[in-house]
Amino acid sequence: MSEEKIIPYKIYLNEDEIPKQWYNVRSDMKNKPAPLLNPGTLKPMGFEDLRPVFCDELIKQELDDTTPYVDIPQEVQDFYKMYRPSPLVRAYCLEKALGTPAKIYYKFEGNNTSGSHKLNSAIVQAYYAKKQGLKGVTTETGAGQWGTALSMASAYLGIDCKVYMVKVSYEQKPFRREVMRTYGASVTPSPSMETEIGKKINAEHPGTTGSLGCAISEAVEVATKTEGYRYVLGSVLNQVLLHQTVIGLEAKAALDKYGVTPDIIIGCAGGGSNLGGLISPFMGEKLRGEKDYRIIAVEPASCPSFTRGKFAYDFCDTGMVCPLAKMYTLGSNFIPSANHAGGLRYHGMSPILSQLYHDGYLEAVTAEQTAVFESAQRFARVEGILPAPESSHAIKVAIDEALKCKETGEEKIILFGLTGTGYFDMVAYQKFNDGDMTDYIPTDEELEKSFATLPKVEEI
Repeated sequence: MSEEKIIPYKIYLNEDEIPKQWYNVRSDMKNKPAPLLNPGTLKPMGFEDLRPVFCDELIKQELDDTTPYVDIPQEVQDFYKMYRPSPLVRAYCLEKALGTPAKIYYKFEGNNTSGSHKLNSAIVQAYYAKKQGLKGVTTETGAGQWGTALSMASAYLGIDCKVYMVKVSYEQKPFRREVMRTYGASVTPSPSMETEIGKKINAEHPGTTGSLGCAISEAVEVATKTEGYRYVLGSVLNQVLLHQTVIGLEAKAALDKYGVTPDIIIGCAGGGSNLGGLISPFMGEKLRGEKDYRIIAVEPASCPSFTRGKFAYDFCDTGMVCPLAKMYTLGSNFIPSANHAGGLRYHGMSPILSQLYHDGYLEAVTAEQTAVFESAQRFARVEGILPAPESSHAIKVAIDEALKCKETGEEKIILFGLTGTGYFDMVAYQKFNDGDMTDYIPTDEELEKSFATLPKVEEI
């Protein structure tokens, strides 16, 4: 019997097969991510140093490089059951349209009201804030998926939520903003004139469209100056990648059910939450020498931290008040063009993924905006899902790899992450459909100017 008759279009796990533990890929990394540094002293930060900013339990997860598996609290497991397990889809229609012998699978994370994978970590961080007795949380958001997810989680648990949304996305995605407000969150365009850092950034960059680095600075300032609040982050941090491993654990379990082993695993890369969540269990096998996979990170050509950035210590925010992380970075002063992949506008990359990339365990490529939307349209017309611009970067490279198989006749198995839906991104789709979308790639001169602002840090 052929594989096409065996593999269903959608593979669902049973409810009792939802992961009960997250997987900590750092436990299998020979070279661990470098420690966070205090922005004032440039010394490694421990538990007490991070307490003014983050929730206690999340700090423990952030600093834990050795525990392989971390139990998921029962209340979080119960919440997951509202929208998990998410489907692993065999892209039969896309394969047919491409005329490729490749087998394409995607893990779809858009089956919840937030429309993305971000809810996987939002509920966890809100849960620990509530458990600690806090009044509320502050955060940043780019395209709005993270802010929406955290608003939902905060409403569910009865805590306050203050969101600083990158100004260009705040203006382009008013409906995403209104979903957050419907769930009770306050939403402020960043950089704003409500914080000292926001005022400073506006003065230094008049008319700026903002960046995730700007929004982070404002959210941290408000959290540290408001009693009973802590800051939570939707990507980049070790703890966030830990929570997002439910994606990869489910994907691997679904593939294992049918004896399918991917050759290529592809994810979009902004700060690293989706990519890290998808690849972690597969990367663990690779690190342990059990299996080998080709793993590809896809980032926008307008914000190419992996492919054109420097592996160095840098501030996690534009206002330079957050801890420093060793990561691939374009410089905390870098503000990307107003591209339409709002969630991929961060100047740096997850320290975990940065270390893995530096050590050669994954590769990275860039994609230009118009080519990404061409792929999104191609996918939507045959697979019936309007994809988010962020994950459309992964779609583009999955299509590229499938077409290479068409040329060579190889029957490779491709897995990619579909982070969510693009129904709040219609301004971007409108510009693409009207032929008004343009591509922007920063010049070497622009990047060098930003690199010049990197802090001078002695290696730990």
